[in-house]
Amino acid sequence: MNYTFDFAPVFAAWPTLLEGMIGTLRMSSLSMVFGLSLGIFFMMMRLSKLPTLRTIAIGYIELIRNTPILVQVFFVFFGMPAIGIRLSGEQAAILAMTLNCAAYAAEIVRGGVQSIRPGQIEAGRALGMHTADIYRFIVFRPAIRAVYPALCSQFILMMLNSSLVSSVSAEELTYFAQTLDAQTFRSFEIYLALGVIYLLLSQFVSVTLGMIGRVYFSYPAK
Repeated sequence: MNYTFDFAPVFAAWPTLLEGMIGTLRMSSLSMVFGLSLGIFFMMMRLSKLPTLRTIAIGYIELIRNTPILVQVFFVFFGMPAIGIRLSGEQAAILAMTLNCAAYAAEIVRGGVQSIRPGQIEAGRALGMHTADIYRFIVFRPAIRAVYPALCSQFILMMLNSSLVSSVSAEELTYFAQTLDAQTFRSFEIYLALGVIYLLLSQFVSVTLGMIGRVYFSYPAK
């Protein structure tokens, strides 16, 4: 093997790769927040007593979960201009990841909500709690606490899948790595470093979400 390893171009491009890391975290974080919010909305539709709302929610969830996220990204970026909606690469990436995250979050949260016993809700009503407080403290908070590890895993997977949005020129980590590869032709070194960076990002997101979980979903000390 005559290949000579040279990581100098990778180290020289650290400012660019750092910009890509920030872009990845920004787009992933926004998609997580919007996706979870939209997911709770579709979860409520999924559990509605109205057949029309249930059908819409089920159709949306099944459509998103049974099509590749790359196809969804292409549809948003290349398909939506046909109906007059033009988005930048980053906007299309955030929208596509939000829609994708919402479908999975809806099913995860639905599992948590359905684990709440009806007697707990009845007890809240017997104590004179307002409906909003019942759903906030007796339904949603315990439900999200129960499925929080699953949500964290889904969020990390979505962050890793964000590498696919480089295909629509969204300026995230993989996009800058591909640009660097085209300039230096050091594919081995660049993509090895890219893999290590994604590993570190995954650990960072995991630790951050774990800290958030301990703050907001831990049981009070006795």
